[in-house]
Amino acid sequence: MTSIVLRPKKIRRVAWACAVGLVVVFTIVGLLLGDTPTGVIFRTSDQVAMIVLGFLLAGGVLLLTRPRVTADAEGVDVRNVVTSHHFDWNDVLSVSFPDGAAWARLELPEDEYISVMAVQAVDREYAVSSVRALRELHKAARV
Repeated sequence: MTSIVLRPKKIRRVAWACAVGLVVVFTIVGLLLGDTPTGVIFRTSDQVAMIVLGFLLAGGVLLLTRPRVTADAEGVDVRNVVTSHHFDWNDVLSVSFPDGAAWARLELPEDEYISVMAVQAVDREYAVSSVRALRELHKAARV
């Protein structure tokens, strides 16, 4: 039984770079807060809070690395930034990637759809091969 796991490529690299950058910048700012000639007194708690804020923002940015699709002959699991869904292939009408869309989607009955954020247009050839793989699994399951 064939099973595939798809994750976005480019956004993962960008998100990790941004997260590291946020932590570094907020750590430097936090450490330098104590030496300001403005007359404002920053305490150690202010410095720690600035560093913690950097980590919290980095964690928020890293949520963009969360999307994943796991598909096999039985169905497809779609995990986006916040939500997760499971669909049997019988519940999916098609796998599409509309012109101008940022990511692929699963077309569902009654004009509904679910975005597949793991397959993003910026990944170009990887996105094309991912959609083809999902379509093949969908086609095989519906025969």
